[in-house]
Amino acid sequence: MFTEDAMLASGDLEWGIVGVTQRSDTVARQLAPQHGLFSVAERGEVAAPVRVVSSIVEAISGRDNPQLVVDRLAAPATRIVTLTITEKGYRFDPQTRTLDLADPDVQADVAGGGPRTAVGQIARGLQQRSRTGAGPITVVSCDNLPGNGELTATIVRNFAAALPEAESDDLLAWLAGNATFPSTMVDRMVPATTEGDLAAVERELGLRDEAAVVAEPFKQWVIEDNFAAGRPRWEDAGALFSTDVAAWEAAKLRLLNASHSMLAYLGLATGKGSISDAVAVDAFRTACRRMMIDEALPSITLPAGLDGEQYCEEVLRRFANPALGHTTAKVGSDGSQKIGLRLLGTVRGTLDAGREPKWAALAVAAWMHHVANTPEADLNDPLAPELQAALPETRSADTVVPALLGFRPVVEPGLGVNERFRDLLLHWYRIIDTNGTIDDRLAGLGNEINHG
Repeated sequence: MFTEDAMLASGDLEWGIVGVTQRSDTVARQLAPQHGLFSVAERGEVAAPVRVVSSIVEAISGRDNPQLVVDRLAAPATRIVTLTITEKGYRFDPQTRTLDLADPDVQADVAGGGPRTAVGQIARGLQQRSRTGAGPITVVSCDNLPGNGELTATIVRNFAAALPEAESDDLLAWLAGNATFPSTMVDRMVPATTEGDLAAVERELGLRDEAAVVAEPFKQWVIEDNFAAGRPRWEDAGALFSTDVAAWEAAKLRLLNASHSMLAYLGLATGKGSISDAVAVDAFRTACRRMMIDEALPSITLPAGLDGEQYCEEVLRRFANPALGHTTAKVGSDGSQKIGLRLLGTVRGTLDAGREPKWAALAVAAWMHHVANTPEADLNDPLAPELQAALPETRSADTVVPALLGFRPVVEPGLGVNERFRDLLLHWYRIIDTNGTIDDRLAGLGNEINHG
């Protein structure tokens, strides 16, 4: 949308997007027969009419056509690569923020053949680009990761460094002089499209759109202006170019995303199917507000011009939009990739300041309860087997909390042995794990949160 709006506003119509899917080819199959056209239907107050977006010119299944993806990346006409692959798509170690070279798919991509991972496709595309003289390029991460530009640069260089020496040296030298990796922050809630959404869009448009997207009216894109080969005038479409993207990233991760996760896991523990249902529980809304204002805000530096408490209230209003239908199961997926980024930084910052991270600990305890009480086959997490292997057979607060505090892919050693944090987790886990009905659990949590 930003690219189409920028072209319309500026008159610079030379841009088009090649969309690449990763594990699933669903979106490519939806878009291809529609020549890349898709509709965006806003839901909620001040929603705009449904619109058709025309900036996608090709859709490729990266899983099925990896060499075609490499060829498109290496084409002289390609000047920017953007990534929206979620946290787990980066195949990185959260503790070291480097590429996980033990990942079997990464190893296969390094060894050769058609690359299957995003980092493998990008690195091989840039390698081909370097050999053909296709010119400089910009790689732009749009995912919920702090320092996402720096992280993307690191994993691409890690991949290059893992290649045979003759290939590695040439590619690393080319990257140093021809590729930039600006950071960004993207904020818009876009839940999975349902059959009901497709039917509603069909009624509005008068035609069937298999690739329709539903979104909230709010949208924000903050970008570091560090482009190697030109870019659309996204600022004409409302994007904000900033020299302090890190502050915007921290605000979103530690306020909005952290609260999203808290509501997801509290909702899953108490039978709430959607985020709007969970935030409608007074106690859960109170816990989110207290975590944001009492713990997260004091542990981050806000970007200039952002009112922290006003931002927190806006987050809660956005979560309450029932038209989005954001499910607690979807938001709660991939928790091992999100907990550290969204919640543990606030825990650490609050402890370092000599205070108790009571509310962030509630969210982490709710995640632990979800992991411990969901069968491995049903746990939507890339580390589901490892998490289940780390847990004892008999599961209670006294066994689960120490086991997951010692799970190094998520919890750093210093935090894992912090007694204040452990005691808070034990306290909340016992309350969440109350015997009885879902209503009993909801009542117990509500009483404790409101009492706190």
